[in-house]
Amino acid sequence: MNLLKDSVPKLVRKLAVPAMVGTLFQTLYNIVDTFFAGKISPEALSALSKSFPIYFIIIATSIGVTVAGTALIGNSIGEKNKSNSINYFTHIIYFGIILSLIITFLGLKYADDVFLLMGSTQEVINLGLDYTNIIYSGAIIFILVVALNSLLHAEGDTKTYRNVLILSFFLNIILNPILIFGFFFIPAMGVKGIGIATIIAQSVSFIFILNKVLKNSLVKQLTKEYLKPKFLFFKNIFFQSMPISISICGYALAASIIFTYVGQSGEYAVAGYGAGTRIEQVVLLPILGINTAIISIISQNFGAKNFDRIKETYFTAIKYSFIIMITAGAIVFTSADYITSVFSDDPEVIQYGTRYLKISAFVLPAYPIFFLSNGFFMALKKSENAMISNFFRNVLNPIVVFYIAKYISASFNTFFWIWVGINWFFSISYLLIIIYYFRSKLEKSSAVVHP
Repeated sequence: MNLLKDSVPKLVRKLAVPAMVGTLFQTLYNIVDTFFAGKISPEALSALSKSFPIYFIIIATSIGVTVAGTALIGNSIGEKNKSNSINYFTHIIYFGIILSLIITFLGLKYADDVFLLMGSTQEVINLGLDYTNIIYSGAIIFILVVALNSLLHAEGDTKTYRNVLILSFFLNIILNPILIFGFFFIPAMGVKGIGIATIIAQSVSFIFILNKVLKNSLVKQLTKEYLKPKFLFFKNIFFQSMPISISICGYALAASIIFTYVGQSGEYAVAGYGAGTRIEQVVLLPILGINTAIISIISQNFGAKNFDRIKETYFTAIKYSFIIMITAGAIVFTSADYITSVFSDDPEVIQYGTRYLKISAFVLPAYPIFFLSNGFFMALKKSENAMISNFFRNVLNPIVVFYIAKYISASFNTFFWIWVGINWFFSISYLLIIIYYFRSKLEKSSAVVHP
């Protein structure tokens, strides 16, 4: 597979499908956790739902690390600079370890405060901490897995991580009921069992991907010289990853704001909304897979200065994604009640989950613009642009929605209809900015490189 020469539509499909499948199992992983939490109690389901903004800090950090690694290593490969490729790989590992230690400390120390801010009952707080304390204790494993994988993604290998995620899913689905409800000599651990199952599954995944990476041709050329920490590489990784991670953390803030407002309708509303968001994650899988594909393709072509292929990659991805999301929205709308009932037997939880999903169906086609445009800028090493867009969508937008809803005393449904309108406005504005960027920046660059 040649990311610099092969047909762009073919490359997008070839790279996106394995990434899509992998992300599917990653999301199913979370859905399984949600399913079993619902079997424990509505309070446990609410606790796991509210833990997501806290858990998301690890996810945001992981995304920052893997995207930075993929973009910087990919650019170096496109430039045919082997030395930089290896240096960026070793330094992304160092960087990931340092970050994981920092967020572990912060997560263990401040998680209870976040639960309180979301208006949780003491029972929900206790259950939530049972889960998040275990997850944060194993944060280093999560981040090392994606740090190692950044090299593979930079080379266009999305199949290995797919296999890792499939393996992790099946381990999790086996371990969850055993650790939650007990089995022979293993005691019932409840919500704690969900967290322990996750850590065990991630540890096995780490061993699997480490074995694959150690066989990589670039890694085999790694010498002691590449292991010496160098400030330049740390600096470049920091300025590439931190804007991504910090801005994505805004999603956790957005979720917290939403949970705060939804919580006014009670814990069952929170549980229903939490179940609905898990479904939404599944629906967004194709977009996340396509986004992984374009970061790999665009990063190498940017290093090689193939600007026409960058433009073709972006708009091909947008076309595919829009068609997929329209179809997905129709399916979600017509089957919302059935889907929600998978997570809970409680009629009130099902009612709230169904109401959320029927409204969410109308915003799904807007999401690809946001995700793919951010992926585009990340691949160009313009992570500050993605950070700005994330600030508007994940920080400013929910604050505006919250206060509009509060001012008009909006119901559960009205709150989310306001959310739909704001997101469409943002996505259309972002697309216009991207079109302007192509015309004012990349097309001029292309004319210089290819007179």
